[in-house]
Amino acid sequence: MAKLILIIAFQILLLAAIVNAGKGEDFAKTINRKHFGLRKEKLTFFRVYWHDILSGSNPSSVVIRPPLSNSTFFGAVTAIDNRLTTEVSVNSTLVGQAQGIYAATGQRDASALMVMNFAFKTGKYNGSTISILGRNAVLTKVREMPVIGGSGLFRFARGYVEARTMWFDQKSGDATVEYSCNVLHY
Repeated sequence: MAKLILIIAFQILLLAAIVNAGKGEDFAKTINRKHFGLRKEKLTFFRVYWHDILSGSNPSSVVIRPPLSNSTFFGAVTAIDNRLTTEVSVNSTLVGQAQGIYAATGQRDASALMVMNFAFKTGKYNGSTISILGRNAVLTKVREMPVIGGSGLFRFARGYVEARTMWFDQKSGDATVEYSCNVLHY
């Protein structure tokens, strides 16, 4: 009789465990912000200049997949490790690198998917990054793209950047773009 009660009790516990396992309520929980050292959010604004150099013996941008045809850039994929500086001049103070890829995604317009990290190398933000992912309508005067994350001092970052082309060489494809960044972070 004791064995029968033990077996029935075990079966009831097993059945309860199976029923609760399917509900998926234990996969997430609320965590106190202070556990991660998160305090009040800050809004940081900064302006950097992004230097996309395709020409010369040491380019910072390399086409890793050429476009499908000569009449459009659609399908081209470019890997970048572009300088981020404080002024329009490529030789001005280096503050970091823009690392990632951009892909020409517009069949009938000049647009690109930008996937890049701004990796800062100097000052207070040394070692921190922001991640940008979005559509860049290249021929539009001001383009807005979202900041989707970050690391270091930009952990849990969100916000947006505005891109403005400052200089473009049609022959080489080299360009300098101003990025005005508005970033919320802890």
